[in-house]
Amino acid sequence: MATKAKAKTASKKAATKKAASKKTSTAKKSGGTAPRATANSPFRNYTPYEPKKKETYMNEAQLAHFREMLMNWRRELMEEVDRTVHHMQDEAANFPDPADRATQEEEFSIELRTRDRERKLIKKIDQTIDRLDQEDYGYCDTCGIEIGLRRLEARPTATQCVDCKSLDEIKERQIHG
Repeated sequence: MATKAKAKTASKKAATKKAASKKTSTAKKSGGTAPRATANSPFRNYTPYEPKKKETYMNEAQLAHFREMLMNWRRELMEEVDRTVHHMQDEAANFPDPADRATQEEEFSIELRTRDRERKLIKKIDQTIDRLDQEDYGYCDTCGIEIGLRRLEARPTATQCVDCKSLDEIKERQIHG
């Protein structure tokens, strides 16, 4: 019995080593570290931009990085919209039980509400891409200073620096309670 347990542990270790070596080889093939994304991030296969020494803010490489992020995000949202449409068409059924019908209506309602939020986000992404084209991206609308690469990577559609956004939120809480 002890021999089987040792063999099982050894095979698990071998599988773990193999998976780790696969990640390392993938990172080497891509020319650096493996893509990194946080669990809650809407960006998949995202590699943070690493600025070089003495690099100017919002140069061509940075603009290309953010354009790629925005285009990928927009594409993923559009794919989700398509999946929702197909799901609703496929799942639409006239259940004889009123409780089943109500459940389905509620599910569809929640999905449509989510898609509506995503539609608004797609519009905001399009506006941000326009700002990129006009070379007005990366600077605060309120005070005009640099928003910062890390903030833009966290929220590529940001139009205000952290300080101005914080002030706006404080004012809004004071007005609306």
